[in-house]
Amino acid sequence: MDSGHLILDQHSYALYNFFTCIYLSSPPFQVAKILKKQESERTQEESAALLLHQDTVQELCSRQVRRNVLKRKQEEVFDDTEDLRCKVGQLAEAVRQAKHLVIYTGAGISTAAAIPDYRGPNGVWTQLQKGRAVSSSDLSEAEPTLTHMCIRMLHEENMVQHIVSQNCDGLHLRSGLPRHTLSELHGNMFIEVCTSCSPVREFVRLFDVTERTARHRHGTGRRCTHCGGELRDTIVHFGERGTLEQPLNWRGALNAAERADVILCLGSSLKVLKKYACLWSMNRPAFRRPKLYIVNLQWTPKDDLATLKIHGKCDDVMRLLMEELNIQIPAYNQTEDPVLSLATPLSPDEEDSYTRKLIAPPAGGKDCSPGSPGQGGGTAVQGGWFGRGYSKGRKRRKKVA
Repeated sequence: MDSGHLILDQHSYALYNFFTCIYLSSPPFQVAKILKKQESERTQEESAALLLHQDTVQELCSRQVRRNVLKRKQEEVFDDTEDLRCKVGQLAEAVRQAKHLVIYTGAGISTAAAIPDYRGPNGVWTQLQKGRAVSSSDLSEAEPTLTHMCIRMLHEENMVQHIVSQNCDGLHLRSGLPRHTLSELHGNMFIEVCTSCSPVREFVRLFDVTERTARHRHGTGRRCTHCGGELRDTIVHFGERGTLEQPLNWRGALNAAERADVILCLGSSLKVLKKYACLWSMNRPAFRRPKLYIVNLQWTPKDDLATLKIHGKCDDVMRLLMEELNIQIPAYNQTEDPVLSLATPLSPDEEDSYTRKLIAPPAGGKDCSPGSPGQGGGTAVQGGWFGRGYSKGRKRRKKVA
């Protein structure tokens, strides 16, 4: 090491020690240190210091209160069995009486399909914030959950008129819901489109089309068979504004929200949906707005406005609800998956344009199981759309030479 680097390092170290000493001797640090002690353990000098720096004491106490409130909001709460059944009974009555019921769904309805949510204790953002790796899984392997199948049946029984979903996993479509009753506000991982065609041309695939896409980079690498234009995914990442007519179907969502007399929120933190004022009829007087029912284990910003808040897992609540309504829950049948009939075959020269697993490999078709030829190196969270928004607000560490 040359003398120049040595002097620089010594200078930096001296500055570090200097500012550290200033911080450790500063009133906020000293006051915080004193506040950690029990009142009976404080010396007269320490008690006098607290009186001298009352503004600092108040600020530190306010910060602690905010931290405690945030911690409570992140905790999962479970209603006991008796309360859960009682609440589901109230929900069942609301479903029976509703003239126009709309369901809003979030990541919490897909956790039973081994797709983690974002903000739960095991959510993608929670784990990444703690510096933990997210378990590896191919999202194409997920199948519609009991909740997805219940929602489909409620629609078939004409008890639910529309579904507005934040999820990109395509499980609502795969459960058998008609597309006109579904608004996938943040896109669908099985759909790519050609925006060069007019109207926009859609291509449904049997695999996750987002493996090469990301925020502000939506090209999938495949081409439109009609005009040759580049295909793009339909995902709306955090910080982006969706402009596609389908599968977002904002028109259907707005019409449904305008007509709704009951809104049922399933498995959503509502931290994103709350920003869409048009979905909550906020332009109406409070007494004319839809009655709101929320099923979520954690706090949501709409809890205070809810007619009923149910703290339970979506599958548990929906199973009890279907019992109350005397409706049988069908099992998901992969051979009848609607995506199989909607899918557009790839052109021969694009057969190797993906590495994700197929929903159901056709006879003699390509099976991209782990370890098979052509399988690319896996990442912790597979799929271009999943968890991408997390990095938006993170500061990147500077590389040390």
